[in-house]
Amino acid sequence: MSVALPTSHTAVTVPEVMAALKFSRSKVYDLLRSGALPSYTEGRARRIPLDSLRTYIHNRLEEAA
Repeated sequence: MSVALPTSHTAVTVPEVMAALKFSRSKVYDLLRSGALPSYTEGRARRIPLDSLRTYIHNRLEEAA
């Protein structure tokens, strides 16, 4: 599975996660609320560290195996 992630950032936005994973906005926010996808806010902007996103993808792949 190949997911297109920005390589020049250390954190991504919710719309970038939506595009990379082909998830809806509500699905991404469900993952954020549950803690499955750690994030932080800077002012009003929510950011997801790329390491957190990679860990989420890795964990999902391991669960599927």
